[in-house]
Amino acid sequence: MKTAVSRLAKYPIDIPSNVEVKIEGNVITVKGPKGELKREINELVECKIENNQIHVSPNMSMLKRKSFAKNLRIFTGTYWSHIRNMIKGVSEGFSKELEIVGIGYRAQLQGKKLVLNLGYSHPVEIEIPNDLQVEVPEPTRVIVKGIDKERVGQFAANIKAWRKPNVYSGKGIRYKGEVIRTKVGKKV
Repeated sequence: MKTAVSRLAKYPIDIPSNVEVKIEGNVITVKGPKGELKREINELVECKIENNQIHVSPNMSMLKRKSFAKNLRIFTGTYWSHIRNMIKGVSEGFSKELEIVGIGYRAQLQGKKLVLNLGYSHPVEIEIPNDLQVEVPEPTRVIVKGIDKERVGQFAANIKAWRKPNVYSGKGIRYKGEVIRTKVGKKV
């Protein structure tokens, strides 16, 4: 039977010189200059380290029937991306930048809290997780930084959810460079 391999997983993941990778059982640990990340790997995927490269392949012993080969390929590509993001995170880090648009809308840091004034009757206070850094260089810009791509993206999405951009006026919180298509309002 032909092996099911994702298009991504055909290529090995290079390990930079300043990053250390360990695979113990079904847990992969990646250490770098910015920190350490761990992830549990599904038993459907096998990871091997050879010649300073990580090879991700499907676990063919888990293939019970031919129709299950597509699921193996999906999991292989997903874990390949997770491992590559872990390596990039501990060596370079990830960041998301948000823009706040609207009169009187602003953000500020107060200790370990991000305080947003978004037109509600009260300011919105968001607790910043320990593994993330938040910067507010201007009252209308918020930058979220961290080593875990999923945590950075989710925290930025949580901030954005407090005031999604209005399609008529364009007011709200958006990602930097995000284009909001505005609608024409009613004409009398």
